[in-house]
This record gives sequence, structure tokens and C-alpha cells, in this order.
Amino acid sequence: MTLSRPLLALVIASFGIGTSEFVIMGLLPNVAADLDVSIPSAGLLVSFYALAVMAGAPAMAVLLSAWPRKRALLALLALFILGNLACGLAPSYGLLMAARIVTALCHGAFFGIGAVVAITLVPPAQRSRAIAVMFSGLTVANILGVPLGTALGQWAGWRASFLAIVPVGVVAAIAVARWLPRATGSARISLGQEFSVLRRPQMLLALTISIMSSASLFATFTFITPILEQVTHLSPHAVTWVLLLFGVGITGGNLLGGRLADWRQLPVIVGILASLVALAILFGLSAAMTVPAVAMVFIWGAVQFANGAPLQTRVVDQGAAAPNLASTLNQSAFNAGNALGAWLGAAGLRAGMGYAELPYLSASLAATGLLVALAAAWLARRPRRQGRGSMPGVAA
Repeated sequence: MTLSRPLLALVIASFGIGTSEFVIMGLLPNVAADLDVSIPSAGLLVSFYALAVMAGAPAMAVLLSAWPRKRALLALLALFILGNLACGLAPSYGLLMAARIVTALCHGAFFGIGAVVAITLVPPAQRSRAIAVMFSGLTVANILGVPLGTALGQWAGWRASFLAIVPVGVVAAIAVARWLPRATGSARISLGQEFSVLRRPQMLLALTISIMSSASLFATFTFITPILEQVTHLSPHAVTWVLLLFGVGITGGNLLGGRLADWRQLPVIVGILASLVALAILFGLSAAMTVPAVAMVFIWGAVQFANGAPLQTRVVDQGAAAPNLASTLNQSAFNAGNALGAWLGAAGLRAGMGYAELPYLSASLAATGLLVALAAAWLARRPRRQGRGSMPGVAA
């Protein structure tokens, strides 16, 4: 599949949004020192961003449901630009927190609505690949945008990192305005019809899989630096290169997952989750061995992100009556999984688990997602019945 200009516009926007989300993680000490708050307090800028994405995505989708999708994306990018400008100019911790929340409001809705738009730009047999291409902007942000933004912030001050994202947002808005076709509109639907998608069992199962898949990743990845430093005994400099390798893995895995999902959607999701269970166990067994541990981080990242496009496509399919809301709900589910996984990992450590045992927690969460996926597959094999919870024309 060739990278068309409309898809490139979505990639540029997702690159900017991904950089804005993650760049602050490497600048927390700088922010804390400059605004005279503790590092844990500065860390809340990350947590509240995720919570704002989780809560704000469906709210923004409903608010913009009657708008043509191109206009909605441009409005969200305007919010993104203003949010990052406010972050760069914020004189206090409270105002920075407010600016981060404003920026987060565009995040989930943009990826949700953008995924629906990406699907309309390609033939039906390439839907998951189109979503994967759009999401590649987010994964590339972890390879290029975040390291460069962190380096800039450490050299010129953390505000410079956010101010540097503003031009990226402007370029993305211009690209969306010029390259996205007008025929990306959405029909006006009622609020009741929007939320009726939540009555579909397959929709709820798909969202649950997204939560558990994301939680499986973040139960371990939240603490990947101390794992690599204290269990694998890598230097901080070496850890940086391993995280870069992880970024390469998730980029390749994301694109591969999109291609596989266009072949067999639900079997691919089941297969990826089964692989994640095995890989997490292998990572736990090999965490103390340098070469196997580094290899597992790369492979684990690739397989983990191979599930992104298949799950996003499945949620859009199951919520065909209200695709904007359905797609953004999946973004909320991913972020809910981020928070759940990080919380469970921290709770495990407080309960006496060692860093080397966290991958086994990830394996149990992936296994839970696998059971849910198998339930979805079993339900899909049952004879189709018309009536409540069933929509003709939507594949199970």
C-alpha cells in the first residue's frame, strides 16, 4: 500500500501528538526544578494527561459527531496547537496541568476519528493497513520526536520542547486542510444511537481486549528502566539504546499487524495475545541475561504493537452505527489499560514482587485478554441472530 498524501497528513499529526504526549517523561526533573514541585507531583502531568485522554475522547467524539470529519480533525488540531503553546508559556504548575489536559482532549478523539478517516481512504481489503500507517506516526515519535524533544528541553529548557511541537501541529493542520478530501463527512446521528453500540457484546469484548492488552504492556514497561539496570545490569547509556530498539520494534510490529489483520482479523488478535503470554514468560526467565533480555524487549515490543491496528479496526467494525464514538472509545480503552497496568505493576512491587517478576504479571494480563478474545471468537461462530445487540451488515 502506497503512502498517499491524505494518509501522510494523518501520519504527521499523529507524530506531533505522540511526541507531545511522551516528551515530558524525560523532562520531569527539569519541570519539577523549574516550577518548584516534587518529581512525583510533576509525574502527575503524565497521569492526568492519560486520564484526560480516557475521559475526553468519547466526550469529544459525541460533541463533534455532527461535524464533517475533516472539519472535526482541523478543530482538534487547533486545540492541539493551542494546548502545546500554552504548555510552553505556562508560568506555574497549575497552568501547565490545565494546558496538558487541554492538549489531551484532542488526543484520543483525533486518533479515533482519524482512524475512521484512514479507513475511508483505501479499499476495504486494506483498512487495517491504513490504520497501522496512521499509527506509525505515533511509533516513530518514540524513535525520533521524543529523544530529540528531550535533548532540546535539556539544552534550552523544557518549555522549548513544547514550543517546538507547535510548528509540527501547524504543518499537520495545513496538510489535513489541503490533502484530506472533503468526502470524509459523517451523518448526523442521535445521542442514543451513538451509545447504542455499547449494547453489542462483541463491541464490549473488543474494548476489554484492548484494555487487557495495553495493561499487559504497561505492567512491565512502566518499570523497564529499573528492570534493565538492576536485573539485566545495563548502564543507563545502554538502556537508552535498548529503548530505541524497542521503538524500532513497535514501528515494524505495528505495520505488520495491520497487514495481518486485513487477512484474518480475529484469529490474528488471538494469535498475538497467545504470543504475548509466551513472550512475557520468556522475558521473565531471561531478564538477567543481557543478549536474550535485549532481544526479548525488541520482539515483545513488535508483537505487542502488532495488535494496535487489528483491535482498532475491530472496534470500528463492531461500532459501525457510530464509528467516531466507537473508534475513540478504543483509544480510551488503551489509556485505561495504560493506567491499570502501571497501577498493577506498582501494586505488585509494593507487595514484595521483584522487578524480574513483573513480566509474569504481564503474562497473566495477556492471558486474560486471550480468554476474552477466545470468547469473542466463540460468540462469532454462533448462528447470527437479528435483534437487540445485532446489526446487519457488520461482521462479527
